[in-house]
Amino acid sequence: MLSYRHAFHAGNHADVLKHLLLVQLIHYLKQKDKPFWVIDTHAGAGLYALDEGYATKLHEYETGIGRLWSRPDLPASIAEYVDLVRQLNPDGKLRVYPGSPWLAWHLMREQDRLRLFELHSSDGRLLQENFKDAGRRVTIAATDGFAGLKALLPPAPRRGLILIDPAYEMREDYQHVLHALRDNLPRFSTGLYALWYPQLAKPESAQLPDKLKRLVGKNWLHVTLTVCTPAAEGMGMHGSGMFIINPPWTLHAMLKETLPYLVKTLGQDEGARFILEQQLA
Repeated sequence: MLSYRHAFHAGNHADVLKHLLLVQLIHYLKQKDKPFWVIDTHAGAGLYALDEGYATKLHEYETGIGRLWSRPDLPASIAEYVDLVRQLNPDGKLRVYPGSPWLAWHLMREQDRLRLFELHSSDGRLLQENFKDAGRRVTIAATDGFAGLKALLPPAPRRGLILIDPAYEMREDYQHVLHALRDNLPRFSTGLYALWYPQLAKPESAQLPDKLKRLVGKNWLHVTLTVCTPAAEGMGMHGSGMFIINPPWTLHAMLKETLPYLVKTLGQDEGARFILEQQLA
């Protein structure tokens, strides 16, 4: 099934958490001169209009990036992420939101490489169009990112960030995530892995963090941002989480400082909260 279109949800609270972390992880990799790859297993379209099309159906960006857009008190890490979004909106009006591929591309250096997977035919065409002038530093494959990942690991420079963020529209996606890590961690054990997942009223969602902890064992960081109390009828996403394997040592301190601000700013009711935990070697 390939009905999911991220354009409906672009710029929401989950994107804020995911992209805030993505920016920090790429900056960490840039601390060394040696090149690295960013591999995005579910790249989407790369760019999203917020003032037309799918995003206007739900207006989810209004409770995500929209709540940060005009605030004068942003913590430094959040301000850096918001400034990147501003590059797409130079007149100051929030009309376009970048996906993970665009953010990665604009943070990477000449020696770094971007590898993108997108199986959805419509989003794949948009992704190709959005990166038509990127040259050979970017490759796009119209195939399943879970299947394609194995052929790329380990990356040639032996340094890389693997972003795994499927739609989870199918129950099998949770198992695909675990299988992908089980198969690929031995191939690239020193890689930086960033896994996103939704907080839903489903056992697969609730059980995923503990399954990841048991699989990885050590050198992980787990963060969640819950923005509201789960709906009584069990529908909708009330938050999201990121599970980072081989996290930068500075990441925990940054999140400890930043997450209370996100809860205060993006929280929708008294159920808003965060979890931050890690297990080092």
